[in-house]
Amino acid sequence: MKNIVILISGSGSNMDAIIRCAKAQNWEMHFKAKVTAVISNRPSAKGLGLAQDHGVTTEVVDHTTFANATNPREAFDTALIKEIDQHAPALVVLAGFMRILTPMFVAHYAERLVNIHPSLLPAFPGLHTHQRAIEAGCKFAGATVHRVSAELDHGPILAQAVVPVMKDDTPESLAARVLTQEHLIYPAAIAKLLES
Repeated sequence: MKNIVILISGSGSNMDAIIRCAKAQNWEMHFKAKVTAVISNRPSAKGLGLAQDHGVTTEVVDHTTFANATNPREAFDTALIKEIDQHAPALVVLAGFMRILTPMFVAHYAERLVNIHPSLLPAFPGLHTHQRAIEAGCKFAGATVHRVSAELDHGPILAQAVVPVMKDDTPESLAARVLTQEHLIYPAAIAKLLES
């Protein structure tokens, strides 16, 4: 069985879309694949409840508990790796996981780590993508599914979706339109990876 571990920090809408797609397309039968765990760095993440509703195991590795470590980021990533590796993942899927990962973490999951970013990479890596796209006068925006590399929001592109930027768009309205596309391309990109 190809185990999939999904990492979240918030509402988990992309995670929900992936789990729903996995069930609807019967990934267990077609790809011998299953979402085995959802892990959050925030105990209050709403997505944890959603995952539990789907019958998926949930865990929390709270990044704030590592604040006093010599190297908090590395200490957190080490603890996160320990938790993830219990599930022997074929894929580790970042779905709104709001942590910058260390090169050590990325190397540990080389070729198994994927992310979705709300812009047409390489444009607008990092935060506030929709605001930046509007301010730059972009006619189009979108989302990108990519393999994760040590450099933030880089790595080989697996899929993209394009949406028009409307004259009256706000960052919120553009984000909502992009999110509907994220929910389509992320499960599809994962399914394609599972096929190979």
